[in-house]
Amino acid sequence: MPGHGSAPAVLAPEGTGEGPPTFAPPRIEAEQRPDGRLLLRSTEPLREHPAGVITSFRAHSEAHPDRLLVAERVGEEWARTTWGEMRALVDRLAQGLLDRGLADRPVMVLSGNSRLHLAVLLAGMTVGTPVVPTSVAYSLQSRDHGKLRAMVELVEPGLVVAEDPSFAGAVAAVAGDRPVLSRDGDLPGSTPPAEFGADPTGEVDRRCAAVRREDVAKILFTSGSTGSPKGVLTTHGMLSANQQQMRQVWPFLETEPPVLLDWLPWSHTFGGSHDLDMVLVNGGTLWIDDGRPAPGMVERTVRNLADARPTIYFNVPAGYATLLPHLERDPAAAQAFFSRLRLGFFAAAALPQQLWDRIEELAAASGARMRMTTSWGLTETAPAATSAHFPITRSDVLGVPLPGVELALVPVGEKREVRVRGANVTPGYHRRPDLTAAAFDEEGFFRTGDAVALADPDDPTAGLLFRGRIAEDFKLMTGTFVSVGTLRPQLLSASRGLLTDAVVCGQDGDCVTALVWLHPDHTHRVDADGVPEESLRAELAATLQRLAAEGGGSSQCVERVLVLTEPPQLDAGEITDKGYVNQAAVRDRRAAEVALLTTAPDSPRVVHRG
Repeated sequence: MPGHGSAPAVLAPEGTGEGPPTFAPPRIEAEQRPDGRLLLRSTEPLREHPAGVITSFRAHSEAHPDRLLVAERVGEEWARTTWGEMRALVDRLAQGLLDRGLADRPVMVLSGNSRLHLAVLLAGMTVGTPVVPTSVAYSLQSRDHGKLRAMVELVEPGLVVAEDPSFAGAVAAVAGDRPVLSRDGDLPGSTPPAEFGADPTGEVDRRCAAVRREDVAKILFTSGSTGSPKGVLTTHGMLSANQQQMRQVWPFLETEPPVLLDWLPWSHTFGGSHDLDMVLVNGGTLWIDDGRPAPGMVERTVRNLADARPTIYFNVPAGYATLLPHLERDPAAAQAFFSRLRLGFFAAAALPQQLWDRIEELAAASGARMRMTTSWGLTETAPAATSAHFPITRSDVLGVPLPGVELALVPVGEKREVRVRGANVTPGYHRRPDLTAAAFDEEGFFRTGDAVALADPDDPTAGLLFRGRIAEDFKLMTGTFVSVGTLRPQLLSASRGLLTDAVVCGQDGDCVTALVWLHPDHTHRVDADGVPEESLRAELAATLQRLAAEGGGSSQCVERVLVLTEPPQLDAGEITDKGYVNQAAVRDRRAAEVALLTTAPDSPRVVHRG
């Protein structure tokens, strides 16, 4: 791999004084249908864009070959690869795919974010080979590799890519007689890039020029927040359109190549399509963060901030919750974080308002001019469908439709489901015509299952508010609906950092209850039997009292909680590697503990509001 000697060429962001605006003003029109549907669309048309992200990559590699594209930690040092070095490696790997007759079969990547992973992804895109990045957790944390086996059976890859010998167990479970590519060739039976690749011929350029918008670039397996994982067909045109949509609402991207420090996994659409492609399309630099939002890991992120000094920072709410205390305690780390930051961005789950407020306070104290923002979308929308490209002060605003996106707000029970139509929407699911047919309504809108509301019923430019997954909501015995997507972040905010996540319970009961996980700083305050110490009981009760004081009636108050000591389990479908908790899966798997909240309220494990 191109390596440690490559000099970094990180660009300082423009626009910290006079320069392109951060946001383009939203221009939204609404159409109320007689059947109750409300249609929302941007009046800004989607502008011309390349057939695929690979076109942008090749253009940037020729325009600025010496600029740093990607850096990753190898040991304690940063290993760096410039745009030109990556282009050379990509073309050689692309020729290797052609020479081995693998260019028309999917490539499955078992390992995580790395320079090798990026090179393989781009090589596949170059010759029209679908790439299938899989969650590292399915390789390294799963005991039976069951999900990996199912994915291999579905996509029938021609090549398996695994970084190093740590993936030997997963490779043995799924590779069979398929060739295996690894970083150094030290995984048994594998080939390193230098031996796999070959000097590129004109066929590489010809295949790349022939890539069409409708060709599949990636098959992304959904993380299973509802239901079992499905292979989402992600076309070259979807990815390119989505990046053009973002360029139109974030105009500064056209002149300010983004600098990212990012850990979000490329097996998911947030990190692998939204963030990575933003670097590729806009000629930026990606520092691969070897940290994670977890104790003992987030410290690596703090260390990496001093080198990367990002201009845009992407994370999930759990990531911000873990990182923020370190920034609050360490002024130097906060300075490194905010020094060039134009945007702080979150997605994938609702951000508790107290976290939003603390980030804004810390930014102001650091003299930063950054803005917090968010968007909404799914794997099936490549991923962004909306963007809050206007100043907001609350964390549940999802923004407005992107240019070229049309939303339909459809009444479903007491809520409105948001459905999507546009150039960034998937054509369907790999080898699952049944799921594809069920995913679209009679007007061609993709059914998302997410509920939204207008922030201001009289002003569609004020944006949408997230109202949770329709399938996650339930009724109390009184007939009152409980909106899990609304209540969960409110409970976490009321805990003031005491809790990291919660599963809302109480279906058909007389009140709302919850299973909760403590922040790692407080897990020692629960004994081996799951009984909280008295001081912790008092703090949990105070949390529930603060939540009740916000008003909202019985559906927005939690009367009892039970602390879970076992983390959510991946193999059981309780958690994704982005940190999103599957509410239904946790309730089903931990039915006995859910029952304690109702049938044994006097249990020492149960904490009452008061």
